[in-house]
Amino acid sequence: MLPYPELDPVALSLGPLTVHWYGLTYLAGLAFAWWLAARRSRLPWTAVQRDQVDDLIFYAALGVVLGGRVGYALFYGGEKLLQDPTWILRVWQGGMSFHGGLLGVLFAMYLFARRHKIGFGSLMDFVAPLTPVGLALGRLGNFIGQELWGRPTDAPWAMIFPRDPLQLARHPSQLYQFALEGVLLFVIMLWFSSRERPTWSVAGVFALGYGCLRFIAEFFREPDRHIGFEAMGWMTRGQLLSLPMVVLGLYLIAMAYRNANGAAPQRKAKGAK
Repeated sequence: MLPYPELDPVALSLGPLTVHWYGLTYLAGLAFAWWLAARRSRLPWTAVQRDQVDDLIFYAALGVVLGGRVGYALFYGGEKLLQDPTWILRVWQGGMSFHGGLLGVLFAMYLFARRHKIGFGSLMDFVAPLTPVGLALGRLGNFIGQELWGRPTDAPWAMIFPRDPLQLARHPSQLYQFALEGVLLFVIMLWFSSRERPTWSVAGVFALGYGCLRFIAEFFREPDRHIGFEAMGWMTRGQLLSLPMVVLGLYLIAMAYRNANGAAPQRKAKGAK
């Protein structure tokens, strides 16, 4: 068994003001997304120009924070929300949902695309590779904050989290998600988007990749106590929310390549004239 490192969830305290590492990981993820977006805006096939990047990250930040909080309240905190509707405003108590953040970003990007007159599919292809590093940093924040830990195990790398009331040796599932949904997915996205692809295909690979990797990681993560296991007695809420992403990803990839293949003969016919 590995010892849990002595990590203080609070990064900085200034009187009544406390800054948690989890919040800093969000800022670091947005900063990296801005840097990568600025670099990728130079690509010849990109949908976003350099002078639009700052506006893009601002829209994305609003979508992540508002969507993540509302999504958590609806997907995981229904009972709390019914008992105390003002709980949704107390973000300092924790509680963010990736799937809610994704919906928030989709809506924010729809508004951004309309404002800048950019095709929505091309915009989502640009945004998709910017996301995994933020996910990876968020999982590190979960690990430091000792939340969303794994299921009990006797694996030699198991850890006992000091805040766990049961004091059981558990999978450090936050680190699994860091490696899968963060690092591995980032490598896949960077490779796939390194050259021009059919519209919607990059976004489709992200949806498929995240859905599959999150589904796998959930086998090691402890389900929320107030929810437990759901479908068939073994599936978690996170797995149920990831299945539509897998289906959507497959559909977007198939649609993208079908449309690209269908357009090729038309371009040849015009050239023949």
